[in-house]
Amino acid sequence: MKVLVIGSGGREHSIVAKLASSTEVTALYAAPGNGGIADLALCVPIDVTAVEDLVHFAKEEQIDWTFVGPEIPLLAGVVNAFQQEGLNVFGPTKEAALIEGSKDYAKQFMRTHGIPTAASETFSDAAKAKAYIVEKGGPIVVKADGLAAGKGVVVAQTVAEAHEAIESMLVDNQFGQAGSLVIIEDFLEGKEFSLMAFVDGGNVYPLVPARDHKRVYDNDQGPNTGGMGAYAPIPDLQQPVIDEAIERILKPAAAGLVNEGRSFTGVLYAGLIETTDGPKVIEFNARFGDPETQVILPLLENDLLQVMQDVTAGNDPKLKWKDAFATGTVIAASGYPGSYDKQLPLPDLSQLPHDVYCIHAGTEKKADGYVSNGGRILFIGSVHHNRADAVESVKKGLKLFKNNPDFHYRTDIGFGK
Repeated sequence: MKVLVIGSGGREHSIVAKLASSTEVTALYAAPGNGGIADLALCVPIDVTAVEDLVHFAKEEQIDWTFVGPEIPLLAGVVNAFQQEGLNVFGPTKEAALIEGSKDYAKQFMRTHGIPTAASETFSDAAKAKAYIVEKGGPIVVKADGLAAGKGVVVAQTVAEAHEAIESMLVDNQFGQAGSLVIIEDFLEGKEFSLMAFVDGGNVYPLVPARDHKRVYDNDQGPNTGGMGAYAPIPDLQQPVIDEAIERILKPAAAGLVNEGRSFTGVLYAGLIETTDGPKVIEFNARFGDPETQVILPLLENDLLQVMQDVTAGNDPKLKWKDAFATGTVIAASGYPGSYDKQLPLPDLSQLPHDVYCIHAGTEKKADGYVSNGGRILFIGSVHHNRADAVESVKKGLKLFKNNPDFHYRTDIGFGK
């Protein structure tokens, strides 16, 4: 089969790498792809939001299946457009993807369907938002309603910090239209984890939970990012908590979307926190998480193309997982998540240890090697039967970037913290 993957990040490189191992895949394409993806698939220069061009390409090339990686094309209606042309596509419609596209909608949805989450209020008026914050006190969480590339969330320890976040979103328009509404929610205490599932209508097939680290510096310090590393499975997460999250969160969410006429097909992501009252939802996403995908897919034994076909046909894909531990760390450009340089030459990646894998996120392939093309550049990962060996392998891989002022990475991912 011919398969197209839409997207250009580390998540998409992981998806392409997994599909490349399928005996059923005869040709693999990516739009627009990146430097690492180009080693496995034919990259075509079509932007993820150029919906008509993507449909045209899929028809011209007689693509059998398309996998949509990022959220932006989902909310632009790429799945709707493919479905209208009778093309096989794996991902939710824009109506179903609204569970990620609007945090205000997601909060209303969770209230309607009894899904546990933090208490919250939504505001468009800065003065009213600030008054509410004074009433509630800190710590408190301020979120932009729309898509903000993982950066539209401020966990404010004080009222003053929360007021700053309101100023930047509602007054200074830091996130444009995405921040024209803000959600202010209670701060929840506990350990976070990501639980994803392949979903089709009311059918839910959970994946191994993963934990990612959003803060840019060691010990979870500094501003939020799109994610600086991840590991799976999670040693300190008990099975009863996972089971409760599946029964009280994932399954009701899938059923609720069906009930609202927004039936979901694809990967439903629940960003969760384990509280003393059980797991609660921090956010929903309508696609694979990044960087969690980079540690979950290497543990999946099934053929991903077969999984897509089974799930959409209403068949249990019977997911099988390696008895192993995967961990990995993001190599970011210095300055990320603030301003950073692009076109930074990367070291010779062939020098990486044999037992690490390298996923490209923001790279371009040049005649003499790879250069950076984004804030998060690479993901250095490893799979071993025990956690200590996986962590040690990644540490060895990171040495290739040590003392290079162009790059930044955390040194504490995968220790179970």
